[in-house]
Amino acid sequence: MKSAVCPGSFDPVTYGHLDIIERASSRFDQVIVAVLENRTKSSLFTVDQRIEMIRETTQGFGNVIVDSWYGLLSDYCTSNNIGTIVKGLRAVTDFDYELQMAQINYQAAKIETMFMATSPTHSFLSSSIVKELAHYGGDVSTMVPPVVLEALRVRLAGE
Repeated sequence: MKSAVCPGSFDPVTYGHLDIIERASSRFDQVIVAVLENRTKSSLFTVDQRIEMIRETTQGFGNVIVDSWYGLLSDYCTSNNIGTIVKGLRAVTDFDYELQMAQINYQAAKIETMFMATSPTHSFLSSSIVKELAHYGGDVSTMVPPVVLEALRVRLAGE
């Protein structure tokens, strides 16, 4: 079975993320969306909340599962017999960083990285932009699924 992982913080998941996940799911037997527990970032949503939002928004894809990990992605891939990482690229600035990560993962564990250009419709999206816009009351309804929009409203109302 050909498996791939789509890793990220997904804080929160956007339509840009879902575009890449959907396209990856049509090319692999199984796609694992791995939610990163990032020690260097403070997150708006807990890992469990992010996992639940991703599960709800990917339930229509029969071959997508959601998991989390803490540590090296190459270790996660090795222990789960995953040979490919799928990453979405929005711009050249994404490529500079992601190429370094791809080379490290290949050197560490012979894990290949497949880059997918984000759909032009979503090329400007990032979780950071969505959170900032939502924090100041901006309309993010075209950027995130309804379940995420509601979670943002609830979470930001508590601040």
